[in-house]
Amino acid sequence: MEKSAQQVIKPNSVVGGGVEDVYGEDQATEEQLLTPWTVSVASGYSLLRDPHYNKGLAFSEKERDAHYLRGLLPPVVSTQELQEKKMLANIRQYQLPLQKYMAMMDLEERNEKLFYKLLIDNVEELLPVVYTPTVGEACQKYGSIFTRPQGLYISLKEKGKILEVLRNWPERSIQVIVVTDGERILGLGDLGCQGMGIPVGKLALYTALGGVRPSACLPITIDVGTNNEQLLKDEYYIGLRQKRATGQEYDELLDEFMSAVKQNYGEKVLVQFEDFANHNAFKLLSKYSKSHLVFNDDIQGTAAVVLGGLVASLKLTGGTLADHTFLFLGAGEAGTGIAELIALEMSKQTKAPVDETRKKIWMVDSKGLIVSSRKDSLQDFKKPWAHEHEPVHDLLSAVNALKPTILIGTSGQGKTFTKEVIEAMASFNEKPVIMALSNPTSQSECTAEEAYTWSKGRAIFASGSPFDPVEYNGKVHVPGQGNNAYIFPGLGFGLVMSGAIRAFNDMLLAAAEALAAQVTQQDCEKGLIYPPFSNIRKISAHIAAKVAAKAYELGLATRLPRPDDLVKYAESCMYSPVYRSYR
Repeated sequence: MEKSAQQVIKPNSVVGGGVEDVYGEDQATEEQLLTPWTVSVASGYSLLRDPHYNKGLAFSEKERDAHYLRGLLPPVVSTQELQEKKMLANIRQYQLPLQKYMAMMDLEERNEKLFYKLLIDNVEELLPVVYTPTVGEACQKYGSIFTRPQGLYISLKEKGKILEVLRNWPERSIQVIVVTDGERILGLGDLGCQGMGIPVGKLALYTALGGVRPSACLPITIDVGTNNEQLLKDEYYIGLRQKRATGQEYDELLDEFMSAVKQNYGEKVLVQFEDFANHNAFKLLSKYSKSHLVFNDDIQGTAAVVLGGLVASLKLTGGTLADHTFLFLGAGEAGTGIAELIALEMSKQTKAPVDETRKKIWMVDSKGLIVSSRKDSLQDFKKPWAHEHEPVHDLLSAVNALKPTILIGTSGQGKTFTKEVIEAMASFNEKPVIMALSNPTSQSECTAEEAYTWSKGRAIFASGSPFDPVEYNGKVHVPGQGNNAYIFPGLGFGLVMSGAIRAFNDMLLAAAEALAAQVTQQDCEKGLIYPPFSNIRKISAHIAAKVAAKAYELGLATRLPRPDDLVKYAESCMYSPVYRSYR
């Protein structure tokens, strides 16, 4: 006998003819408090809203039955390949890079595996969308485009409670944290709390390029205020509306953060410092490198990428690193970090002390060539680069006086490698090596076209941001991109894979050498000093293997016994974005 509707619906389970009001929303007045969540049996509806497991239309018939998905999806069963094709077509329809960025971020929030499949399979096209240069614009407008929070925000309000804040994050086994305080985002300056776009983007690359599981990654922004007047006045700004805290207040917050991270996640969690201002970047790296597994991508990652490119460029210029004279424009984190790693590599090759090899490297900052007579007024990290020479006030005079073979720009100032500078480099070098590394493209010291045209097609050129190939006198020159994304994903993965507890410079040298080794004869013939980005996962596996080997050699690895074939082991550990079948 059929029951009537009245008998099926319990009178106490309806409010005004609706369904059961589990949240108490229908009964609460605006002043009353209500509970915003309820524990319910896992339902298909929540599965479709969980980005880790959602497959959209790719759930099979069997899965739709087993997981209460019937009726919640249209009847068609799709494949991941078809979803990827559709998504790529949608993204290509957008005219503005920022729209593409927002579409990719929406996809990550909806369907994690599809996001990574799309990014891995189309890395050359989509890397500039999810990372530089587009991420810079995203950070500038982060408050306006903000929809859902990503990562953890730790501000001065959380002082004394940082451990509790870390415990609010749902994942327990974190392997990589990327943290910023937003003070020096790319070449764009202080973006405060809106710098979150950088840790989010970096960790997407750790997964896509290095194979670290997304659930093991945690982006964090430490908000101590901002000195950016424009943001403080912006009604959509998402951070603390106050000037930056400095000194003891800042140090105590960072100290509490680093202690809480170690307490919550253990000794083997990698903390990558990202886009801190110079004065804090060097201080934090030297302070915590003895007690934590830390790495600064701006100082160390950039250095390893550039060193990798320079070692590969020797295949074109001939000779060894020690045969070259280096001149830097810009003596901040990136410049001094690169210089130090070059000096260490030369010292390793020639067995000369580092103090000697540093003398082959010169730096120009905003006040001119860094020379001994300026030593008293220099910041500590610039002092090792002050050599004996009469004062020189501009880059062109320094180029003419020192006749460098390699010119490296890390100044954050666009158009500083002028026609005269490049022509001078080409006048005393058969193949001048010119690296314009500042990001984004607008801040690049020169463009690829300028470098090739002014050097009459003889320059070996690499940049920080991507440039299109250039045709000069009938020959196509393909500019290399000295992108940190070549190094940090593989380096981080190697540290995680070996269970390393500290990161040393020897590991950075190993990573740079592994990168240079991936440059083939065919690449060299095109004038490339970096391997094609389409092979990035293979490159990352080789870098991870070399870094892990160094960790085992130095006795810093805790994952024992050591695997026999580290490259194979790295490849087998890498995260795969292919859909799994659910029982």
